[in-house]
Amino acid sequence: MRLKILIISIGIMGAMGLSGCASGPQASAQDPLEPMNRRIYAFNDGLDQAVVKPVAESYVKHTPDLVQTGVRNFFNNIQDAWSTVNALLQLRPKETVNNGARVVVNTTVGVAGIFDWATPLGIPRSKHDFGQTLGRWGAPMGPYVVLPLLGPSTVRDTVGLVAVGGNPVISNLDDKGARNALTVAGVIDTRAGLLEATNTLESIALDKYSFTRALFLKQREMTTRSLFAPAEPVTADDEDMDDPSKW
Repeated sequence: MRLKILIISIGIMGAMGLSGCASGPQASAQDPLEPMNRRIYAFNDGLDQAVVKPVAESYVKHTPDLVQTGVRNFFNNIQDAWSTVNALLQLRPKETVNNGARVVVNTTVGVAGIFDWATPLGIPRSKHDFGQTLGRWGAPMGPYVVLPLLGPSTVRDTVGLVAVGGNPVISNLDDKGARNALTVAGVIDTRAGLLEATNTLESIALDKYSFTRALFLKQREMTTRSLFAPAEPVTADDEDMDDPSKW
């Protein structure tokens, strides 16, 4: 819901801004590579519309809600494990303990994370990635970039992504088949969770590229500010805003 409200808010502001400028994209000082980024964005969007979105829609339509919840819980548990490592690297002891406790509870009692018992027990989660860790220790965010297949990022986030290979919990699996299967399943689960938000974006955006950029940079700005303040637990409404690979 919060993501949808943010999309609509930026959409209204964007429409107001574009009303006085009917030609050309909206320039951004944070996007010096815009011509190249737009070409990559167009490629990603075409692939999404042709393949990824239809598969996600079919998954939502034909998969029981209970199964979808179990799949999402499983990947959230993997994310919690990586968040635990990054919270530790950021010297955030409370978030390290909380996320670590979630992983222990959900991996054991929750059967490899399929069932989320940590949330009813009141154990909060907070999301941390390696790009945030680099920012915590002074690395600037850098310009906005769009990565082929992966979507919106920044120079700092891209360095973090290359350095650790995405989420090491999955990327370091020795079994190539399992690694690829989990990667594909994660993409489908992620895209399924974004269907409503992206449909809203498509219905109001005069320029989807500019809107996506604004949303992504706003989310990362909020994340950067949180690095120097006590982390707030992640709620269900925040889920769609926390992973750059979803954009």
